[in-house]
Amino acid sequence: MLGDRRRSFLKSVASAGVFTWMTRGAKAAPSERVNLCIVGVRGRGSDLAPNFAALPQAQITHICDVNESILGAFGKRIADIQKSTPKPVQDLRRVLDDQSVDAIVVATPDHWHALATIWGCQAGKHVYVEKPISNNVFEGRQMIAAARKYNRVVQVGTQSRSVPHYQEAIQLLHSGRIGNVHMAKAYNSQLRRRVPAVADSEVPPGLDWNIWQGPAPERPFNNNRFTYGWRWMWDYGTGDMGNDGVHDLDIARWGLGVDFPTEANCTGDKLQFVGDIQETPDTQFVTFRFPDQGKILVYEQRLWSPYFQEGYQNGVVFYGTDGYLAIGRRGWKLVEKRNRVVIDKQVEFSDVPHLQNFVDCTKSGARPNCDIEEGYRSTLLAHLGNLSFRVGRPLRFDRHAQKFIDDDQANSLLARPGRGEFKIPDQV
Repeated sequence: MLGDRRRSFLKSVASAGVFTWMTRGAKAAPSERVNLCIVGVRGRGSDLAPNFAALPQAQITHICDVNESILGAFGKRIADIQKSTPKPVQDLRRVLDDQSVDAIVVATPDHWHALATIWGCQAGKHVYVEKPISNNVFEGRQMIAAARKYNRVVQVGTQSRSVPHYQEAIQLLHSGRIGNVHMAKAYNSQLRRRVPAVADSEVPPGLDWNIWQGPAPERPFNNNRFTYGWRWMWDYGTGDMGNDGVHDLDIARWGLGVDFPTEANCTGDKLQFVGDIQETPDTQFVTFRFPDQGKILVYEQRLWSPYFQEGYQNGVVFYGTDGYLAIGRRGWKLVEKRNRVVIDKQVEFSDVPHLQNFVDCTKSGARPNCDIEEGYRSTLLAHLGNLSFRVGRPLRFDRHAQKFIDDDQANSLLARPGRGEFKIPDQV
């Protein structure tokens, strides 16, 4: 357990179902192990948990999922790695009241990322939260506020920030090797499967459907809403621009050295996934302008392409006056004038450096490689692109007010009302 932190659950307000915590924290001694809870053990959580369990300075003491029927088998899997069995918990609030837990790893569907992070900070826990950080812009801002108010380490799961070949390439880019870089392209070329309609049905035994829905509007149980389909519905997900696209938008923004755009313009449609339940576009072309820095960022997405572009399935290309630099998860390439290939490296990709960086920062108090504020700026690009698609026009963004200029419809989509005990708090 980190330091002599004493955390206590204060109260639940019965009428609103709102939970608050008080925390008093201290840094861990270097010899101590960080006690983690994995929140959401399907999908991304099943990938993160084994790597966290294998870190010498971390141990998974709790696992949390609304579907308690899968916790037993998952706990055994973790026990085989770290030689101790994590405690299964169905309701995150029970984890947050446990003084032995130092940090939570949020690998839930997107619509739960913000509230879990805010609650975690309020309870004195450090947080590793998967991308995109939020379902909407307001949630992201509240996550930053909570991290700062409670002085918690919040690492966003854009793992490339900690990967050596990305760091090497961005350092070379910033050195001026390819001249003045005026433009970058982030692209997402994948072959996704479609999600056909299925009828609503009874809630499966062992699943708390109310908690799963969390801040989202209340709906009947539907297997496609609960499983793969949620990612392509606005109530829960942000499409692939907010999923895999955020990784590449983050690298593009990092390399360009930009923060908030003044304009976002999306041309998008459903071209391949027609006649299914998916609400998000499968094809997008988004342009972001950063006039103060003299930069343009372009995002391209095709979810029906069984081939790569620029050498990578997902990647970023930086275009400079003296050459270009292309980078993806499996390598990077530098091409100078007259198309002379100077660097062409192939590498292996691993999440482990990013997870280690989080554990190290929880012990030292340093800002992690992708602090929540950096994650907010990159996720914001996905939100702006999606909102331009949804309202069907270019949007002008006020970076200081963090809202759109003269567009009430678009501004109404920056937040949502929330639901009962799962409402995102106005004051964290």
